[in-house]
Amino acid sequence: MTALYDREPSVAAPAGLWTRDFVLYFGARSVSLLGDSMMPVATALAVGAIYGVAGVGYVLAICTAPFVAFILFGGVFADRLGARAMMVTADIIRIFTQTAVAVAFFTGTPPLWLLLAASFLSGTASAMFQPGVNGMIPLVAEDPQRANGTLKIADAMTQLGGPVLAGVLMALTGAGAVYAVDAGTFLISGLCLALIRLAPARRAKEERSTVLVDLRRGWVEFRSRSWMWSVILIWVVFGILVFGPFVPLSSRLIGDRLGEAAYGWVMAGLGAGTVLGGVIAMRFRPSRPLAAGGAAIVGFGFMPLVVALELPLPLLMAGHLVGGMALAFWAVMWSTSVQTQVAPDVLNRVTAYEIAGSVSGIAVGQALVGPVSEVVSSRDLLFVSAGASFAVCAALLLTPSIRRLHRT
Repeated sequence: MTALYDREPSVAAPAGLWTRDFVLYFGARSVSLLGDSMMPVATALAVGAIYGVAGVGYVLAICTAPFVAFILFGGVFADRLGARAMMVTADIIRIFTQTAVAVAFFTGTPPLWLLLAASFLSGTASAMFQPGVNGMIPLVAEDPQRANGTLKIADAMTQLGGPVLAGVLMALTGAGAVYAVDAGTFLISGLCLALIRLAPARRAKEERSTVLVDLRRGWVEFRSRSWMWSVILIWVVFGILVFGPFVPLSSRLIGDRLGEAAYGWVMAGLGAGTVLGGVIAMRFRPSRPLAAGGAAIVGFGFMPLVVALELPLPLLMAGHLVGGMALAFWAVMWSTSVQTQVAPDVLNRVTAYEIAGSVSGIAVGQALVGPVSEVVSSRDLLFVSAGASFAVCAALLLTPSIRRLHRT
């Protein structure tokens, strides 16, 4: 039986963005994003200090791999059971995984197998959680672009405070405190999501369906949109050459040259750029959103470029400011396009396919960064990442179905 998880408008809901449901959803996402923004610092610095760049890459990769493997099923179950139910369950799982790692850091040196096991479970939980992030937006907000822009600003604010908070906690108490705080953010997120009052879902006419049938329906919907699969193909290359290796390589180069605190400040610069990009995306409504977002991506190339050039801290922060603006603007244009161009009853499944495709490249890049960095210098790899970023911008703009997609 296929459920349509679109929502009837609430009779008492005000017309503005800040309804009770959106406030709760905003709170859930904001606190969860705060924890997420702390983890790259903890992983890169704490795990890197014990197991090196290869260890960081393996921990990140084994979190990403189950995410890619299971996210399609997460999309199916989100359409069947409801996005919120899957998201709350995923939060509960991650409370336990992050608590276990926190205890291991507090009591000594965590073994690599524990870090890998916790990352695997966290990645699996994220696969159940992430499809609903897109699917929940139309349920709690009537203006998806404004909601996406607002959430992106919240993401940016956490990028500003999260890395600094992580650095302070690590300096005062160690990595265990960062993982403990992350576990607490999942607890708050789950409670906020559980308190959202969604109207009863309208159900389509009962029909025989299986998980495989639902997966195939999602694939057909995904494949029918050439603009969507074209972006994902480009993003796979972006993930392998840019997103995957960037965190391990940049954290090592910046940390070794300028100290651990400098890396936190650079990530804060990224957060500031994300704030500005989110504000611009809320106000600027281009008739061809993906073309505008694709043009903005050129700014992302400055992030790996300034790290590879070994520039001083203020210029590193400036480069990440520009990159954050570019990525935030693209993210809002992309999310809004998906939410407004795809039917509600298959939105979670289609979201799962597009996320799986784009993240698969990141997993490959994370797994390869350790071995490749043994034979190629980190600076040279980041120069390759910078060039790949500029090439991705050109590819997005040169693809007709992406360039010509009009807003709905």
